[in-house]
Amino acid sequence: MIDIALLRNDPDLVRENIRRKYQDQRLPLVDQALELDKLNREAILRADTLRAQRNSLSREIGGLMQKGKKEEAEAIKQQVRDLQQELADLETKESEYEAGLREVMLQIPQIMAPSVPLGRDDSENVEMQRFGE
Repeated sequence: MIDIALLRNDPDLVRENIRRKYQDQRLPLVDQALELDKLNREAILRADTLRAQRNSLSREIGGLMQKGKKEEAEAIKQQVRDLQQELADLETKESEYEAGLREVMLQIPQIMAPSVPLGRDDSENVEMQRFGE
């Protein structure tokens, strides 16, 4: 499997490699992988933001309880529960995006070395070296 960083940084190289291998039917995989990667990264960022909000609100609840402001604390507890639900949904989406991305990435062919001669199939192979008889 190729590195996702290579795909992010130079998708044209990956596309050209697929063309050199005469596997044009796999070209849409590059765009699929980039889209799934984008969605996954956005979900991770949103989840991290929600966790930070949850932690902040939890600290605020403790301060309100110490001051005896139980009603305000209960309202914030409800916000925390809502954040928890949204966070659980995002974590599910993250897992789905990661699984989909992995499946697509496994179908994208490895980058060929520049020295590899081009050919559609085995009949166009170039003999580079022979061992034995």
